[in-house]
Amino acid sequence: MYQLTVKGHFDAAHALAGYPGECRELHGHTWDVEVTVEGSELDEVGIVYDFKTLKEDLGAVLDDYDHGYLNEVAPFDEVNPTAENLARVIFESLGSTVDSRVKVVEVAVWESPVARITYRG
Repeated sequence: MYQLTVKGHFDAAHALAGYPGECRELHGHTWDVEVTVEGSELDEVGIVYDFKTLKEDLGAVLDDYDHGYLNEVAPFDEVNPTAENLARVIFESLGSTVDSRVKVVEVAVWESPVARITYRG
């Protein structure tokens, strides 16, 4: 089995409803997002999935959030925009867009250089 990981990022603000601290107030992050896909079949060139294509897949999802206020962007207008929910939503979005030769196995969201959450389906 081959695993391929790419990284992207976006800048966005959010506020966490119900959080008992400063993060309940409007604040922003430069979010780093890593996505890992896996597959066992190589194409005629010997590639499981093109790095460039996966970067484009991830970029298309992240573009919806870049320089926005997450609390106003679906589905976070109804779901608290925690890093946990963000990782799951990105995972689910990519799962329906990547080529069927590979499967999304993990999305990691970094909200700072020292804080990461990982979602695996």
